[in-house]
Amino acid sequence: MNVAYEVKGPVGWMTMTRPKAMNALDRGMVDGMTAQLRAWQNDPAVRVVVITGTGPAFCAGADLKQASAPAEPGEMDFLDAIVAFFNVLRSYEKPVIAAVNGMALAGGLEAVMCCDIVLAAQSARFGDAHSNFGVFPGGGGAAILPRKVPANVAKYLLFTGDAVPASDMKTWGLVNEVVADAELAARAQALGEKLAAKSPVVLKRMKRVANQAADKLQADALRDEELELRNHQRSWDIQEGLRAFTEKRKPEFRGY
Repeated sequence: MNVAYEVKGPVGWMTMTRPKAMNALDRGMVDGMTAQLRAWQNDPAVRVVVITGTGPAFCAGADLKQASAPAEPGEMDFLDAIVAFFNVLRSYEKPVIAAVNGMALAGGLEAVMCCDIVLAAQSARFGDAHSNFGVFPGGGGAAILPRKVPANVAKYLLFTGDAVPASDMKTWGLVNEVVADAELAARAQALGEKLAAKSPVVLKRMKRVANQAADKLQADALRDEELELRNHQRSWDIQEGLRAFTEKRKPEFRGY
């Protein structure tokens, strides 16, 4: 399947294991990761997901050898499958961390942009790369990248196809932290465990409001937040959090 799945404590790890092909996405990888994300969504033991790769690349994008393969009538083609994977990843209710171990290009960069928090190894590099092969992005390269970094930076990456260091992407706002290569996995696990100790329901609700805020007027975004707070006040977790604060103890969240 070219993807390894492992649960370490409360953190589910998806590791792309196709290093000779720069972890380029094939149909099996895309379908497998989509199915695994859906399975973990319904597993309360998995509270955070980390996506990473092996070898010199995080992911070099879609396997172009499969990109033009025809689909059976009524079936999803390869592009449909990749878009479905990105949609599941982008709208996932649990926190998703990208642990970028190497090159993140084209669809690899688009996958990174679907994640909530981006950790990068010092050796990692990021680029759109579609223009290098006359390919048009279909997973957010042109549509989402200008929302993640300044517009002139997005156009530079789109037009040139160049790959830039992780430190530049941190300066421009896509990457949260740059760490030593040997420390990437441990840092991702530690961050995942930190997030997993929070209330799952409050993180889910924060994520939904934050994801939708950019598409709303400020007044509408604030109203959305207020309505979500009203709904959240009915939850077990907020009452448990307040009790724990009063009793000076660590809260025991249940996720509802």
